[in-house]
Amino acid sequence: MQKNLQRIGCRIFYFILLPVVSIYLLGCILSAFLSKTDRVSANILLVEGWLPPEDIKAALNEYRINKYDYIITTGMKPVFEGCILYENGYLVFYPKNKFSSEIKPCKHTFEIDAYSSTGGENSSKFNFYVNDSIAGSFIAGTKENKFVTHWNGSLSRIDSVTVQFINDKYTEFYDRNLYVRSVTFDHSITIPTLYYSEYDRGKWDGKNRVRNNVNSNAEQARNLLMSLGVDSSSVISVPGRRVKINRTLTSALALHDWLLTHEVKVTGINIISSGSHARRTWMTYHKVLDRSYNIGIISLPEIKSQRRVKIMFKPFREAIAIIYYWIILIPY
Repeated sequence: MQKNLQRIGCRIFYFILLPVVSIYLLGCILSAFLSKTDRVSANILLVEGWLPPEDIKAALNEYRINKYDYIITTGMKPVFEGCILYENGYLVFYPKNKFSSEIKPCKHTFEIDAYSSTGGENSSKFNFYVNDSIAGSFIAGTKENKFVTHWNGSLSRIDSVTVQFINDKYTEFYDRNLYVRSVTFDHSITIPTLYYSEYDRGKWDGKNRVRNNVNSNAEQARNLLMSLGVDSSSVISVPGRRVKINRTLTSALALHDWLLTHEVKVTGINIISSGSHARRTWMTYHKVLDRSYNIGIISLPEIKSQRRVKIMFKPFREAIAIIYYWIILIPY
C-alpha cells in the first residue's frame, strides 16, 4: 500500500508538479531577460501612452528626479472612443447649446452609454446629476449598456449633466474603471464624451479637471501628465496612425518622422515601458531611430491588477512577439 502511494506521489510530481514548476522557472528567466532596464544619459524621456495611469505617474517621478528636458508620449487612437474614469470623480457635460427653448417643462429621458472594466460584485457604480440634483444611480456591468433615467423640467434650464464615478478600486486582481461613451437626450440628441465633456478627478472643484479633447493614447498621456503638474511646453505628444497590429513599430515610425521635421536637441532618449514588453520596445526604437541616438530602456513592474496566470504566461507571449518583430524589423 505504501509503495502504491509512493508511485502515485511520483507520478503526480513528474506529470503535474514538475511541468508547472518548470514553466514557472522558465517564465521567470524569460521575464528577467525581457524586462530589461538600461538607462542612458538622456535629455528626453519617452513614455508609451498605452501605459496605465499608475505607470504614467511613475514616469513623472523619473522625469523629475533625473531632470529631463522633455517628455514625449507615443500611442494611437484607442479602440474605445470615450472617457475612461480611472479614479473617483465627475464627468461633466455642458449641453445647453444643443437644446432649443421650451415653453413648458415636461418629462425627459436621459441615456448614459457606459460599462465597467469589472463585473459581478466588483461592478462600477455611478450617479447621474442634472445640474446639482441627482437624477439616478446605476451599477454598470462589463457589457456596454444604456442606463436610462427620467427628469421633469425644461431642457433650456440645464447648465450641466454629470456622471459621478463613486467606487473606484485597485487591487492585486483587478482595476475597477468606468467607461462612458455618451449621453443621449430624449432618444434624439447624443452628446459624446470626446470634445464635449470634462473629467474632474476627486472633488467636484475644477482643481484636477481635464478636457476630453484628445483621441489618441499619446494625447491622453500628455493630458494626464499636465494635470499632474508638468508644464505644457515640456510634454509633447506624437500620435501614430491607428493600426490593429505592429503598434509598437507604428509608434516608433511616428517618432522617427516627427524628429525629422522638428528641431529638438537629442542627447539621449530613455524609454519607459512595462514589464516584459520593454525589450521589444527597446529593440524597435533602436532599429527605427537614427543610429546616432543613445537609447535606453526603463522597465516598470507589471501592473498588479493583472491576474497571476496572465502575468506568468506574458513572457512566453512576448518571447514569440520579439521573434516576430526581429523579422519585420530586418528592412530597418
